[in-house]
Amino acid sequence: MSMFCYQCEQASKGTGCTAIGVCGKQPEVAALQDLLVYTMKGIAFWADKAREKGAKDQEIDRFMIDGLFTTVTNVDFDAAEVSKFVAEGVRLRGKAKQLCGAYDATVPAAAQDWDLPASIDEQVKLGALHGVKDFNVDADIHSVREIITYGIKGYAAYADHARILGKESDEIYAFTHKALAAQLDDSLGLMDCVGMAMEAGRINYVTMELLNQAHVEAYGHPVPTPVQLGTKAGKAILVSGHDLKFLEELLKQTEGTGVNIYTHGEMLPAHGYPGLKKYAHLVGNFGGAWQDQHSEFAKFPGAIIFNTNCIQKPADSYKDRLFTWGLVQWPDVKHVEGWDFSAVIKKAQECASFEDNPGQEILTGFGHNAILGVADKVIEGVKAGAIKHFFLVGGCDGAKSGRNYYTEFAEQAPKDTVILTLACGKFRFNKMDLGDIGGIPRLLDVGQCNDAYSAIQVALALADAFECGVNDLPLSMILSWYEQKAVAILLTLLHLGIKNIKLGPTLPAFITPNVLNFLVENYNIGPITTAEADLKAILG
Repeated sequence: MSMFCYQCEQASKGTGCTAIGVCGKQPEVAALQDLLVYTMKGIAFWADKAREKGAKDQEIDRFMIDGLFTTVTNVDFDAAEVSKFVAEGVRLRGKAKQLCGAYDATVPAAAQDWDLPASIDEQVKLGALHGVKDFNVDADIHSVREIITYGIKGYAAYADHARILGKESDEIYAFTHKALAAQLDDSLGLMDCVGMAMEAGRINYVTMELLNQAHVEAYGHPVPTPVQLGTKAGKAILVSGHDLKFLEELLKQTEGTGVNIYTHGEMLPAHGYPGLKKYAHLVGNFGGAWQDQHSEFAKFPGAIIFNTNCIQKPADSYKDRLFTWGLVQWPDVKHVEGWDFSAVIKKAQECASFEDNPGQEILTGFGHNAILGVADKVIEGVKAGAIKHFFLVGGCDGAKSGRNYYTEFAEQAPKDTVILTLACGKFRFNKMDLGDIGGIPRLLDVGQCNDAYSAIQVALALADAFECGVNDLPLSMILSWYEQKAVAILLTLLHLGIKNIKLGPTLPAFITPNVLNFLVENYNIGPITTAEADLKAILG
């Protein structure tokens, strides 16, 4: 069967995946995920109406976040598991309708009492009728609706991490219902949708702030920390993903077992948190960004576990040592339910050991608290002319060509400039020794993708110190994007009025020419060109 998906940067031919996802997503899974989003729009219709009457339900609220997160790129590839989500969604649609009570106006088709077929094959056929393309609405309105959907999916990931650490926000839940329900309202015009997209950016900011609070309360403010890229003798588990609570629980259960823990990908910043770095068997980081896992995981001798998105189709060389947890699923890969990691530990103990082979050390842990702790030196450096410009060079990494631009940009950035970086895009250049300016490293690893919150706090503090707007600072944002969390962060930056953003390696396929023109005219967003040309344009 065919499919259509264009929610990530690697959409086939820059337009959309039609036979199989570049990420490995099968057409059946794509159709079921489309059906799940359609189902959640129906839930949102009733939940939003219920909230207008003062009624809400925690089960419904939490399901919406989990359901959205499970459709994010590189999370759930298991058709049977997505089907379970759809079935639960249909049940909760009925619950939300009951919660709302009497309603006399016209009910959109998604919110009506349609029945879910029993077989997955029939569910797939139904999902194919509710794909991401909608020819019944204006193309530009549809484009902005897609931007909203992907922004909501992005912040759902952060909301999930925060909830695992005991932090929730009714404001996030309320907007999620409102925004998804609005997609069923054809009376809303283009600028209504644009306003909703900007509000999604604000809600993502709220969500990142909540997650930052959760991380800091649980593990303390990140501090600059050297991370070992070599290996230590002994058994090993490699942790890939984003969830810090997961890592903490695994560290607790492996303490004293002789099993060392290594981070991978977006788990690298975990080494900067005092509450996590205190574990002596958190020994280093192995590998780089998600797209290199096939070659890197084959070289890792122990057990490997994913706790959030970024999984690829496993290779046979390590599939028997691979586990998933939380919302991450891959057919025929062992899945850990709950917080008991004994099966992962047992597998690690059965596997071969690493030899002692120390390697390079790199720094992480430059969250806003650490950077603002030396703000006086930073401000002094700017006033003295020692620091001429700041670049935020970060975002998602990916396998498509064009991403060497970010390496070249870091290499060519003048020695009197400082580079802040975050997310897995930093693996393009975070092993470089760029030196320092007056004791301040020129390369500052702010953290994970959600730590865009920290980067924003640094920018706001500098603007306050220099009594100017963020757009007046000697600061440029050079961003790479891959999936929906990047969309959410971009919407946050636009909500804050930040302009002149360079985005690459390609622009989203779901943005129409008219919508792109709106972003260019109002925010001066532009595609990256070459490192040399962009640096010349920025610095003169």
